[in-house]
This record gives sequence, structure tokens and C-alpha cells, in this order.
Amino acid sequence: MRRIVLFTTVLSLFFITACSDKSDISNLKAKGNVKYGGTFRFMSAEQITTLLPISSSSIYNQRVGSQIFETLLKVDPTTNEIVPGIAESFSMNQDATKFTFKIRKGVFFHDDDCFEDGKGRELTANDVKNTLEFACSKAVENEIYWFLLSKIKGAKQHYDNSTKGVAPNNLKSIKVIDKNTLSIELEYAFAGFEKLLVHCSLGIFPKEAFEEYGNEIGKHPVGTGAFKLEEWSEDKIILARNPNYWRKDNLGNQLPFLANIEVSYSKDKKSELIAFRNKSIDLVMDIPVDEIENILGDLNTALAGKTIKHKIDFREALGTAYYGFANTSAPFDKADVRKAFNLALDRVNLIENTLQGEGNPALSGFVPEVLDYNATLVKGYTFNVEVAKTLLANAGYPNGTGFPTISLFVNAKEGTAPHKAAIGVCKQLKKNLNVNITIKLCSIEEREKAIQTGEAKIWRGGWIADYPDPENFLNLFFSENISKSSAISNPFKYSNKIFDENFKNAIRERDDSKRRNLFVKCDQQIIDDAAIMPLFHQDFMTMVNFRVKNFATNSTEIIDFSKMFIREPSN
Repeated sequence: MRRIVLFTTVLSLFFITACSDKSDISNLKAKGNVKYGGTFRFMSAEQITTLLPISSSSIYNQRVGSQIFETLLKVDPTTNEIVPGIAESFSMNQDATKFTFKIRKGVFFHDDDCFEDGKGRELTANDVKNTLEFACSKAVENEIYWFLLSKIKGAKQHYDNSTKGVAPNNLKSIKVIDKNTLSIELEYAFAGFEKLLVHCSLGIFPKEAFEEYGNEIGKHPVGTGAFKLEEWSEDKIILARNPNYWRKDNLGNQLPFLANIEVSYSKDKKSELIAFRNKSIDLVMDIPVDEIENILGDLNTALAGKTIKHKIDFREALGTAYYGFANTSAPFDKADVRKAFNLALDRVNLIENTLQGEGNPALSGFVPEVLDYNATLVKGYTFNVEVAKTLLANAGYPNGTGFPTISLFVNAKEGTAPHKAAIGVCKQLKKNLNVNITIKLCSIEEREKAIQTGEAKIWRGGWIADYPDPENFLNLFFSENISKSSAISNPFKYSNKIFDENFKNAIRERDDSKRRNLFVKCDQQIIDDAAIMPLFHQDFMTMVNFRVKNFATNSTEIIDFSKMFIREPSN
């Protein structure tokens, strides 16, 4: 889930001292061809608004927060498989209704004033329980309350009982067996439950931090990750190496290697690429092809490394770009209107001409290829203007007559790829259906407010998998997740009994083949109902300075900086 909330007041500058790390790191020697030290710099397209995991529903917050906080399990960036994290192992009972986790020993929270002596204490099973209970509460900081409510036994009751915030030790289905063992009982069989626990928003934090900082906890992150917060201003965020981090590489080197990570903010992608060319930053994400030619020469030249010494990594992301409809508000409360919009869009043309080859047109369903999920089994929309016109006429708008002028809310800056895509879509809809759609550029906060109030009838959306499973995409359309107070969980107000039944059966199904088939049925139902307007499945292209080693991306667009190191080129 991806969401940005912009502060309306200027963030005050504050520091968490890491002097011991800075003075000691120069003396650290690593085995193998690696090196300690150095600062890695990159830019964020949006302001970082919070670093508390359960409040971090945007990719921008999560990219930084995931360096500070860790989850029970995590995703291997190479294979997309689930691997140990804070939990070194787990098991489940025969009917997949109870999961037991062994919590790793020797994992310590960052040193922080929230602890009695200022020294970070060891993480225990109690911390995991407290975090999960917090994630199932009505605490105002909790943006993911809907995520676990229907899955953990008694979570809905816990949520209802937490009217004034967190209700500690109220969720009896999460049991602390001993200091390093925890069990979670589910409402129903869910063989894929462990995948949910890699979610960045479930990063473990200590209750002392919440007690110390209250509603300011998002500015005072205390985790167990490879890096800790050192500085945060309105211009940048600096993370410092955690000298007490528990992980080591395969040669026994203490991680991480970097001394610091510095995150600043870009005005636009062109300025970001100029900063990369000038070696002010080391990484560019979401590279627009047209800007590569303007700043670094043509794509082939860039790929050949004939400009600034760099490497380009390209992979299909587990993400879908789409336009959302307000399914219960005119004019999109009529399925024929939603279908007409889908049929009137030439997605191949949009990709090839408007976006210059970025992304893959969404010609099947909403869910992209996720591990062994075969997305091509879903029959998507084929460009057909005549059928689109007929459907629009059936809805009462022959040749677009009487169709209201509406605003397409696009959380993007002028001239960016999302803005260009919106221009291309609106031109096609005008040409093919004679409807007038104006573009309203806005922040994510403004877009979500417009969705909540009902002002937004159509809006730009994007979903990047929080974990590699079709359930993560389809959960967005589950009717039980409709919320009056959230623009994250089922903002379309989509409700279909057939979809809900198939979705419930899918997450309870233990046979992988049957589970996949049920998810395909769910995906097909979304398309048949035209609940949204899928545009394309996203690519994730990154460009990194050649001096950065051990850099690896993954399909969820979250980057692990813990094994990266810097070695300046010899020439």
C-alpha cells in the first residue's frame, strides 16, 4: 500500500547521536573485497512524513523506514521467497490455523532515551505481540488496522475494545510462550499467512518508544535495523550505521558497511538526473527514458556506461498502475460507463507512444505475474471504440452528450510520466468517447482527501506489492475492507458477493493450484465489473553509481542497504 501524508508545518531538526559509530568505523577491517565507511545518497520524489512502520503506507516512507525497522520474516530480493528475519524459524499446525515463531536471540533495539539507561535492550516475543496488537488497534497512528483484522482470531474484538488507543494484552490469540517463542492463532486456515508478516508496516518497535514519544513517535523511530536515525530536517534525512546490528555477511563481516545514508528531495526527475550526473547522489529510481537521453545520452549509451560510470538494473516490478473509479457515485456507479472507459483506451498505444516503452500494458487483469500466478488466464479489455460508444449510449450518454466534465486527480508533478500518461488517457477518451476529463495535479494527501469526501470520481492509483502474493493485490477489493475514514482500503467502494466468496475461499485454500485458480476468478470478476481501469504493470529501473557495490533491487521496490559498500573506481 502506498500513501503520502505531507506535514503542513516545518519539521524541526533533531539529532540522534552516533558518534561512537563514526569514530570506530575507520578502524573496522572487512574480510574479502569489501570496505567499511562512506555515505550513500539518493533522492525521494515525495517528502518522508513518518518513520513509524504502522503509519508508513507509502513506498517513500517504507524505503527509509525499512532500514530502521525489521519484520518477523522478509523477502529474498533475488528469489522473492520468504526467508527468516527477526524470527529465525516458524512452523504451523496441520490445518494452518496456528503459527509458532522462534524469535532470534541477540537482536537489540537501537540505543535511545526511551530506555531507562539509554541503551537498547534485547528484542523479545513480547515486543512482537505488542506490535501486532498495536497493528490491530484503533490507535490514530495505525494506518493498517484493516490488514490483520479478519485474519487473527479475536482481532476485530480487540479493535472494537481499543477505542482510546491500544488495548495491551487484550488479544489472547497472540501468545507469548517464552522470551523467544510466540504463537498466533487465526480465524481460519491460511497457509500463506507468513507472507503477510514481511509487510514493511509490521516492523517491530518497543512499547517504551510509544510511551516516551506518544504521537511524535513517527519522528523518533526506534528499531533493530542496520541503520538508525541521525538527522531529520525539512531538506533531508540522514541515517547512521547501527554499530550493534546483529547480522553478518557470509564471510562473518559485521553489517552494515556504510557509515551513513542521506536522503534528500528532488524537484523533478530531470533535476535528480542532473544531480546523479554531477555525482551529488548515487542512485536514481524510476528512470524516465526520455530524460535519460536529455541528461546521459541515449539509452544504449547509458547502458554501455559511456557517461558517468554507473550500472542500470531493470526488472518487472510487482506493481500495477491504474485509474480508480468511485463505484457508488455518478457517473461511475453505472457499470456500462466504467466498461466504456476501459474499452476506449488503447493501452498499447499509451505505452509505446506516450510513455515511450515504460511498463507493460495491462491487457489481462489487475494482478501482475506474481511468482507462479498466471495473469494471462484473466481476459482483459481489448481496445474497441464501437463497443465502448454503444455502452456509453446505453448508460444515457450517446456520443458523450450529457456526460459531466470531471477531474482526474493525479498525484504527480507537471511534466512527469504520470502526468504525461494522464494527458494521453484524457486525449484518447475525448477522441473515442467525446467526454471531457480535466487533470488535477495534487499531492497524495489531497488526492486521498478528495476520495474520502467523494469529490474524486476518478483518480490515479498505483499498487506495489507489499509481499509477493496475489492476495495482496486482491485484498484491495474485499468489501469488508471498505472504510469511511480511509482512502487506502477499497477506496472504490467495490462490493461483489461472488468476488468476496472466491476471495474468502482462496485465502483458506491450502492446495496451491486451487488457490491460484480462485484468485484468477477474483481478478476476472474485477475486470468483468470494470471496478477500476488498469493501465499498465510497472517496471522498476534503477541507475546506481559504479562506486556502489552489492547493490540489489527487488520486485517490491524496497531496497536493502545493509550489504552495500562503497569503493571508489581506480580510474
